[in-house]
Amino acid sequence: MRTDTIAAIATAVANAGIGIVRISGEEAFAVIDKVYRPRKGEKKLSLAQSHTVHYGYICDGEKIVDEAMVLILRAPNTYTREDTVEIDCHGGALVLQRVLETVVKHGARTAEPGEFTKRAFLNGRIDLSQAESVMDLIQAKNDFALASSVCQLQGQVKEKISEIRQKILYEIAFIESVLDDPEHSSFEGHEGKLMQQIEGAAGEIQDLLLSSENGALLKEGIHTVIVGKPNVGKSSLMNVLVGRERAIVTEIAGTTRDILEEQINLNGISLNIVDTAGIRDTVDQVEKIGVARTEEYLARADFVIYVIDASVELDENDERILGMLAGRHKAAALLNKSDLVQVVTEEDLRHRMEEKNADFPVISISAKERTGIRELEHLVKELFLQGEIQGNDQVYITNIRQKSALQSALESLQLVKKSIGDGMPEDFYSIDLMDAYESLGSIIGESVGEDLIHEIFSKFCMGK
Repeated sequence: MRTDTIAAIATAVANAGIGIVRISGEEAFAVIDKVYRPRKGEKKLSLAQSHTVHYGYICDGEKIVDEAMVLILRAPNTYTREDTVEIDCHGGALVLQRVLETVVKHGARTAEPGEFTKRAFLNGRIDLSQAESVMDLIQAKNDFALASSVCQLQGQVKEKISEIRQKILYEIAFIESVLDDPEHSSFEGHEGKLMQQIEGAAGEIQDLLLSSENGALLKEGIHTVIVGKPNVGKSSLMNVLVGRERAIVTEIAGTTRDILEEQINLNGISLNIVDTAGIRDTVDQVEKIGVARTEEYLARADFVIYVIDASVELDENDERILGMLAGRHKAAALLNKSDLVQVVTEEDLRHRMEEKNADFPVISISAKERTGIRELEHLVKELFLQGEIQGNDQVYITNIRQKSALQSALESLQLVKKSIGDGMPEDFYSIDLMDAYESLGSIIGESVGEDLIHEIFSKFCMGK
């Protein structure tokens, strides 16, 4: 690792009240001494106590670049575990750039993307899962992603992974001790205990993998498709959920012919929501293309909202849609226009759903009156979060790299179970147990190569 002194703008490069230039490394204090001029006195900042703030000017020779508050942070009690200086100056893009140029001119170098966090990892302040959570925290799009990132940043993923690894390591050590000293140790009778331990560890990994299915989905947003016949209120519902007139609404059937996409935050959960063309038999070629696209989006959807005009009888187009939704559980049927006389009841719809082997919740709403939306919000949380965001208690895996490592560890443990069942020699167990141990270690950074570390941190923003 390069250990020279680095600097970067740590806030967004945009006009703002305050901006921060961060310096980290052995020469951080020497650099700030060259560019900082106190408003009063001659005291050097390199002599100042840790975690103190100082008011003065950033200067390039005799030229004042900006007035600033300078924070002195001494190792090891810093983000990187290195001597660190943070310059709080005015937040204009130009002045920030000038302050950074001045710092670089007097002994620092411009940091690479993610280099501050990379140093925090390499210096042992955080593990790799915590490092990855830093960027997830910055990019969080909803309450779930935020809570999950905070959970990882606090080390809960590391704690869980380390717990599983410790169990595996104990078994590896026992097997190796038997193999090294067969005259005084024996593996006889230990197979049952080993199988129990392996099943327990595999179960914990499977739980983490199950969390990753919803975790990654909730982090990026749930791909949600609104379907239904023309003129049932799909676009009106879209507008209600988005909070503005996003889709054109008329009484003319078939108004929506193309796909409209929007990301919304529904009570802490992101929905990548799509308003589709109404599904019906039509001779209109443009409308036919819209219907075909609807069917394509429907096949890829994580969650489907089926809108029904409850003031009009169900017909063959509804039968067609229900057939498309057969077997889906993460879906909802909305009986819209509950403000009008109801022709279709929940009981009627349930009967049709049974005929098509469709089974999902039914909610009465009125997009016009904005009623029933809260019930839809609760349903989404029940389907994807079991009712509440548990970021402080539940460990969620939202990272694809971590998920892949878990799958690899699980496969290795399954090989151990097979070897035990087949009566294979003990050294076979040890090989696969070690593979599982190392796969889990890659999640927290205890068995990763330099290339992977570089790839991970290259995706970070410059000042982090």
